[in-house]
Amino acid sequence: MTTFPQDLDPSLVERLISTEGGALARKMGITFVELSADHSVATMPVEGNTQVVGILHGGAHVVLGESLGSVSSAIHAGPGRIAVGIEINASHSRSVSSGIVTATCTAVNLGRTLATHEIVVRDDAGRRLSTIRMTNFLKDQ
Repeated sequence: MTTFPQDLDPSLVERLISTEGGALARKMGITFVELSADHSVATMPVEGNTQVVGILHGGAHVVLGESLGSVSSAIHAGPGRIAVGIEINASHSRSVSSGIVTATCTAVNLGRTLATHEIVVRDDAGRRLSTIRMTNFLKDQ
């Protein structure tokens, strides 16, 4: 079950619930656990998101990170505004072949027109798998 900040835009909550975070997040099994502009958490199964050698695909790390960073930025943007990704990068430091990974998104900078987040993906044992940084442009709809 996802926890939302009390002052979150009701239309954003409705979109998140009705789409389950969007088609790609749904296909990849991403579950949003906690959402806010400053700190968000999501999980994703390794199974179904692996590359040919059986480890979690690097692109899956990035999809998880971008999904979480985008929603966190949209929360910060507020009603009537949207977050549009303008930069993302990832450094993968360890592989995993089973289990559930957990991404924790922390705000680096929350400005009027830009929001930057760092997302750390960890395995079931708490080991860092990747570090992702994402910047979103915040604009009126």
